[in-house]
Amino acid sequence: MSSVHFLIDEPSSTKANGTVILAHGAGAPMDSPFMQAFGEGMAARGIRAARFEFPYMAGRRESGKKRPPNPAGVLLDTWREAIADIGGPVVVGGKSMGGRMASMIAAELESEGSPVAGVACLGYPFHPPGQPDKMRVDHLMEITTPVLILQGTRDPFGTRDEVPGFGLPRRIAIEWLKDGDHGFKPRKASGLSEQDNWEQAMDLLAAFAVKVLG
Repeated sequence: MSSVHFLIDEPSSTKANGTVILAHGAGAPMDSPFMQAFGEGMAARGIRAARFEFPYMAGRRESGKKRPPNPAGVLLDTWREAIADIGGPVVVGGKSMGGRMASMIAAELESEGSPVAGVACLGYPFHPPGQPDKMRVDHLMEITTPVLILQGTRDPFGTRDEVPGFGLPRRIAIEWLKDGDHGFKPRKASGLSEQDNWEQAMDLLAAFAVKVLG
């Protein structure tokens, strides 16, 4: 029996033959405002969305005590379980750490001959803030599964000025959210709101999902 619990957002009309599975970032759960907005946003755009939590976050929900993320092996195993539970064609992705782990499991599944339809990273943590020497891109250099990265232009985990110098393959699509931080929130002076950037990101994610899911 699966230990993964999902929040499912079902569309009223379907535009994509499959599901977008989204995992949370390191510090906030699957029902955070960001995660809820993107789950509901996919459903509103005709795409079934499923959100889940890694064991440490599910444990925090039960105990009320903050816990650090599980080791990478546990996070990846949870992703495997989630993909198997949902079944059918899937796009895997999520916010920050959740999206990074999605891209890593997608690379593993690709090497095993059972690739997912696509990967969508909502704010990819290319490196820890202020530590550009600690890059997290090795698996992205080889993956051929379609990848979409949605990134705020001033994200401290990888800014628009930095990322072009990382040497990522051109097949990886990167779309920029104007003046956005790691959660895509812009400064007031930009003339945009957080919701503006979220809506743009949802539109881009939905178009990507429809394309790769068919």
